[in-house]
Amino acid sequence: MESQFSDKDMEWNEESKEILLKTPIATVCQTLSKSSEGLENRYITIDSRDWVIVLPVKDENFIMVKQWRHGEKCLTVEFPGGVVEDGESPAESARRELKEETGCESKKLVYLGKMNPNPAFMANHVHFFAAFDLQETGVQNLDKDEFLNYFSMKKGDVYKEIGSLQMSHALMATALLLYKQAEDFNKF
Repeated sequence: MESQFSDKDMEWNEESKEILLKTPIATVCQTLSKSSEGLENRYITIDSRDWVIVLPVKDENFIMVKQWRHGEKCLTVEFPGGVVEDGESPAESARRELKEETGCESKKLVYLGKMNPNPAFMANHVHFFAAFDLQETGVQNLDKDEFLNYFSMKKGDVYKEIGSLQMSHALMATALLLYKQAEDFNKF
């Protein structure tokens, strides 16, 4: 079987971009793009800051958070995480989010990689980290509109529950896969 197009033939060039809606978490845009063959079309894209997700490891457990998710309209169990703020590196954001949401500080932070949440229409990336050698301060520093609990959960239970209604966040499954990959290839 042979491909019809070269990589260069499949590229589109963005001719223009119009902001349709700007919110605190994302900007919805409409782009006018042109194919290598001259076809023009409009596409919707979402621009957002990069995010971080941290897998805090304590013995044979992960430290998890439970919080309300407005899209799913239910409480979900997830790894701590959040938005990369202006002037922060992803690692700095990971350390900050870990401490804000769980009160834990990490002496050893391992970068697991980054991925695009949905390259069809999203322009940001999610950076994944594993956090080891945790020191618990017992003090959360949550954002004003953030209500969440943190708790310890056995790694095996996380693997077993991923994909359930309470653990339906696809990026958490991605985080778990990257963690398992790093563990299998002795990256810790």
